[in-house]
Amino acid sequence: MKGFHKIAFVLLIIGGLNWLLVGVLGWDIGEIFGGQSEVISRIIYILVGISALIELFGHRGMCKECSSSSPAMPKA
Repeated sequence: MKGFHKIAFVLLIIGGLNWLLVGVLGWDIGEIFGGQSEVISRIIYILVGISALIELFGHRGMCKECSSSSPAMPKA
């Protein structure tokens, strides 16, 4: 699961940077692939969204640093 966690995290970084570009410059990374209606762009958006759900619901179980009893990240 460690590799899966890393892939999800990288996809979340890509998604976050995309939102930064949309907010600051009004430019979407999906435009490189032909816009939001193109299949490849939709696949990328879906993968980023699934990654967010994986991190949201499974982060504590996959990440040893976050599931340890460190004072920086209290357990919920």
